Amino acid sequence: MLKEKLKKSLFVALWFAVLTFPIMVIRVNTIEKTVVWRWGNLFMVLIGSYVISFIWNYAIERRERGEKTSIAFIENIKLKTRTISQNVKIRKGGLAALLLIVVLFPFLTSFYQMSIMNTALMYVMLGLGLNIVIGLGGILHLGYIAFFLVGSYSYALLNQHFGLNFWLALPIGGLLACILGILIAVPVLRLRGDYLAIVTLAFGEITRIVAENWSSLTGGPSGIRSIPRPKLPGIDLSLIDTAKLVYFIMVVLAALTIFITLRLKDSRIGRALIAMREDEIACRSMGINTTKMKVIAFALGSVFAGVAGVVFAANTTFINPASFTIWESIIVLCIVVLGGMGSIPGVVFAALVLKLLPEYLRAFTDYRMLVFGAVLIVMMIFKPGGLIPEKMKHYSFTDADAAAMKEEDE
Repeated sequence: MLKEKLKKSLFVALWFAVLTFPIMVIRVNTIEKTVVWRWGNLFMVLIGSYVISFIWNYAIERRERGEKTSIAFIENIKLKTRTISQNVKIRKGGLAALLLIVVLFPFLTSFYQMSIMNTALMYVMLGLGLNIVIGLGGILHLGYIAFFLVGSYSYALLNQHFGLNFWLALPIGGLLACILGILIAVPVLRLRGDYLAIVTLAFGEITRIVAENWSSLTGGPSGIRSIPRPKLPGIDLSLIDTAKLVYFIMVVLAALTIFITLRLKDSRIGRALIAMREDEIACRSMGINTTKMKVIAFALGSVFAGVAGVVFAANTTFINPASFTIWESIIVLCIVVLGGMGSIPGVVFAALVLKLLPEYLRAFTDYRMLVFGAVLIVMMIFKPGGLIPEKMKHYSFTDADAAAMKEEDE
């Protein structure tokens, strides 16, 4: 068995070296017309891929063998974690510590760190909005970033033509995105699966192309510049103070989004969306209006994206269609999938990880996306349910419940 693993790892290393040979070994200088052969990189690729392949195969085999034996150990850890989390004092202390960290963060970090965190919080809102559509409703939406675009351009255009400030444009951007979400939901109500994904993908690209070609209104590829940042009445804020203000705005909006999503999940609408996600036919047969639920899912999910788009435009002071490509929709989708479909803590955690990790990997500038992709692959193999899977509620009917019901009937 060991020899087979060694041979398999060697084959993988040789094959990977062949695939990466033109990129890692050959460097062509077109100015001086010279070719540099970097054989040291080839050696590093061979050794690195061999070791990683061997460890990978060992981990997969151990997972398959130890899956049954580790269940009791995992359940014991979960039981202890649940016991600690149910302690009121520990819970209050943890919330107080988290609140203190959130409040002090902008005063203890640099402008760069605040900018990264502001972007991450925007993607928390986007992830939670898409989580309503995909995680709760089970509606595959690949053009979600279009609502983000609508929110951004609504603030930029309203300020440019009508002089509306950030605070007035914030709810208007969410409302316009909500209206667009309803308009998009109507023609796709009868579609499912791959067909729904293709239509929503086309919708996202159509929205971006319209913004790119309607130059008289949106500025076309040049975009819109000099978008005003958020201000407080009667107070002149510096660039750093404005970044702090945006940070606290995003913290409040993200917290509000989490609260609304939690309340929605435990409401009748949330339970209907979850039922529709599990089995739409059975859901319809139980008397739930699935058409109405789909429209509600699209409308609610788009509101969060529209509001986040307004903050994005105010934070960057410049927008153009290149900021709203299909890649952004894929990132938001990855946040929902990796965090855990329907899991609110998972989506929040995944949004922070996916937006902060690439920034902190800038030390590996040439290979950071490779490392980032490898992390995603590992997570999807070893944690297919997401980083923090959704906890489904279980209801049990005991003998005591049966006796109580019998006494009530008598």
